[in-house]
Formats: sequence, C-alpha cells, structure tokens
Amino acid sequence: MPTPTVLSRCGPDLPRRLRRRLRRRLRRGLALLPCLAAPLFSLQGTGVPHPASQEATPRTPALELVETAPVETVLDHPGIRNADQVWLEMIGGARKSLDFGQFYVSSEPTGRLEPVLAALESAGGRGVRIRFLLDKQFTATYPEDLARLKRVQGLELRVLDLSATTRGVLHAKYFVVDGEELYLGSQNFDWRSLEHIQELGVRVVAPEIARAVNDVFAFDWTLAANPGGGLKPEPPARPYAFPASFGSGAALVRASLTVAPEPFLCDPATFELPKLVELIDSARKTLRVQVMTYKTLGRDKVYFDELDAALRRAAARGVKVELLCADWSKRKGTIEGLQSLEPLDNVEVRLTTLPQWSGGYIPFARVCHAKYLVVDGARGWIGTSNWERDYFMSSRNLGLVVEGAPIAAELEQFFASTWNSPYAAPVDPGAKYEAPKFGDK
Repeated sequence: MPTPTVLSRCGPDLPRRLRRRLRRRLRRGLALLPCLAAPLFSLQGTGVPHPASQEATPRTPALELVETAPVETVLDHPGIRNADQVWLEMIGGARKSLDFGQFYVSSEPTGRLEPVLAALESAGGRGVRIRFLLDKQFTATYPEDLARLKRVQGLELRVLDLSATTRGVLHAKYFVVDGEELYLGSQNFDWRSLEHIQELGVRVVAPEIARAVNDVFAFDWTLAANPGGGLKPEPPARPYAFPASFGSGAALVRASLTVAPEPFLCDPATFELPKLVELIDSARKTLRVQVMTYKTLGRDKVYFDELDAALRRAAARGVKVELLCADWSKRKGTIEGLQSLEPLDNVEVRLTTLPQWSGGYIPFARVCHAKYLVVDGARGWIGTSNWERDYFMSSRNLGLVVEGAPIAAELEQFFASTWNSPYAAPVDPGAKYEAPKFGDK
C-alpha cells in the first residue's frame, strides 16, 4: 500500500494524531479523498484517461459538420474535419459506453477504418461497455469484419432484421458516446466511406438530442433480441424539448432530431418525412438538395410524391430549386423522376460522376453519398435517408433539422463546391442513360 506517497501529498502539516488515523484507514483500504490530488488510474502514453479517473462532467454543447472528401478529388473543405479523425476522437474519449447503430461493417488492412477499429478495441480494453447493432442484410457479406467485432472485449453485438416487420433495413449510421455525445451522417462503418466516397455527417453534443437517439437505439436493441416479437415502441416519458440550442446571438444554431420509419417512432413528432416537406414548403428564395438517389416510384410500384410535389410547389412559387444526385441514379426506374423535374421553370438537376481511383477500380465506391438540404441559406437538414419512399416508410434512418446562419453557410458552401465542380453535369430530359458500373461485377 503506497501510504508514504499518499501522506506526502496531504502535506507535512497534518497533526500527528490525524496522520496516524489516516495511516490506519489507508491500511484498511480506505482513503480520505480530499487528500488525493492525482487520478486513481491512467493509461500511460495514450492521452486517454481511464473511465475510473474521470469526473462525470457534462460535455460542452457542440454541433459540428464532418465530411469525407474522396481522395484525388477537389472536394475537400479545409474548415470541415474528416470523419475518421472525429470518430477516433469520440471513441477515444468514451468513459462509460459506446452504442452503435450501423448498416454494416467493412474494413481493409490499409484503410482508414483500421485505426477506428483499433480505438474500439482499446475502448473495450479499458472497460467501456460497447453495444453494436448491425442490419442483417450484410452480415454474410463481410464475415471477417463481423468476427473481429465479436472478439472485441466488452462488446455485445446484435443483428436487427426489419424484413419481417417493415420490409426495410437498419440504414441509419450513428453512434452515441456515454449517452450524451453522438455522431450521425451518411458515412457507413466502411473504409470506403472514410476515403473514397463523398460523405457528410454531424457530431452533436446535446442532452435532449442524445436522449432521443438513446431511445431509438434502446428500442431497436430490444427489437433485435426479439425478432418477430411484434414489439411496439413505447412513448417517451416526456416530450422531447426540441430544438436544442448552440451558441448565442448571430452564432445561434438550433437543431431537432428526425426519425424514420413511421411504424417505429418513439415520438410521432419526430417523423422525418413531414419535417422535410415542411422545410421545402418554407422556402422563399433558394432550395438546394443533395442526395445519392431521388426516386418517385417505390419498390412496391406505388408512386411516392410527397417530396416531389413539395419541390414542384416551391418551383411554382418562384423558388430556385437545385437538386444534385449521384450518377448511380442513371438506373432505369430512377432517372425518369429526375428527368421529369429538369424541364420545369426554376429547377435544375445535376448528376455527379467521380473519377476512379488511380490505384484501380473499387466496388461500391467513388460516388457522392451525402444527404442534406439547405433552405434560403438559413436552415436545413442533414441525414441518412436517400429520397425514396422506403427510407421513410420502411427503413431506420436519422437526421437533424438545423437552423442558424453558421450551419446554413457551411451547408451552402458544401453544396456549391460540388455543384460547381468538374464532376457535376446537368441532366438531359431526353437522354437514354446507361447506369455506371459500381458493384463487384
């Protein structure tokens, strides 16, 4: 027992009787905590304190845009941090828990996800409880990565299968640190999403938003443990107090969580689709949208017109509408909706095509995958949903409605740099498009 060292920290001026009493208590394994000036535990050389050494000090409220700029492109924004850097920081700062909701996991030995997985392993090793929720669809596609997750100390993994209930998937990409800090965005837990795909996400520190995401995770986690059990979400104990606020004065930003699908909402007021329609209907000057795909015909062949009709209403009242999609939208059944919008007054649609990597072809990569909206340079949305019916009605997705000049200006800049880049070209309403190669074959 390091009694002399501890006593010396208390100072030489303690009365002898108190020193004897303190020595006896230390020998019984107790300590007078006010005397201790150093952490109980630390991890040498990592810069990351052990959970037991940290006070439960709330994190400072924050909202930060986070990107992936594909290598060998001109799409990088120096003022926006890269996702792999932010993920490492967040996971490295976990004190108690990490909860992940991810579509799938796919790594590569030399890819940027490797350090993230190593950070996850380190977190488990220092006692952080980790829960990892994956969609069933890709569990057989990347078995080695799945096996690696299962080997992480302290990690519990569950697989969510929505096919029997909503016929959808866990498409959201998010994680929560210590129940109070979260990340959500278009990046999958995939090495390609950290270096070969254009992505946009957001890091958020806000108790009320974190509470709402914790509710989503808790419901899905329970659902994954009871597949086909007919669970229905319970309403929250109290309504969510949205919007959350960040900053003040001219720098004030507000944010509210949006959630899909409609059948699995803890709070109906968070349903994403009507929030997007409301944003579009509020536009008076400009409306800028970027998604990977935009489709007006669902897989069930039902026409999906909520967003399309809102865009048309905006254009009809004189709003300048700019819609940016990836060239994967050239597929039959998808391109037709874009071609029908392009001839309208006040509407312009462009498709992005990224050059292949100099190191060779990479399946399911080299694409613009970001999903966001900015209205009148004042408010917007950042999320995980493509603009197709299934993403709102069947699949789990999350997003943020944001309002405020600072965040809107960043979204405007992000959009403009892609819209005006050499990778964007107008849609031809009369062209016969051929879908690009993007899969394994």
